[in-house]
Amino acid sequence: MIRVLHFPPGTSKWNRIEHRLFSFVSHNWRGKPLIDYATIINLIANTTTSTGLKVYARLDETDYPKGIKVTNAELAAVNIKRDEFHGDWNYSISPATTTTLIKS
Repeated sequence: MIRVLHFPPGTSKWNRIEHRLFSFVSHNWRGKPLIDYATIINLIANTTTSTGLKVYARLDETDYPKGIKVTNAELAAVNIKRDEFHGDWNYSISPATTTTLIKS
């Protein structure tokens, strides 16, 4: 099962992780030209804080196929259980059951 929890739009300013991470990343690459992927990855990966936050970064060079269309039937077969509280932002995705696979 995959559990998905989103912050509602406009609330990232209260996200502690974003503040702990991105402010230090921004300080680390301030004034440096971002000329290529290697420069960007190295600047992000070399970000640390005095409280022990360390950042790991790598470039994903996988060639992903483009233009894949998901049909309404395929989307309907996804086993999503929405939370009572803001089910559009918070939900669980479980493996498809045998009956779900047969309906597709």
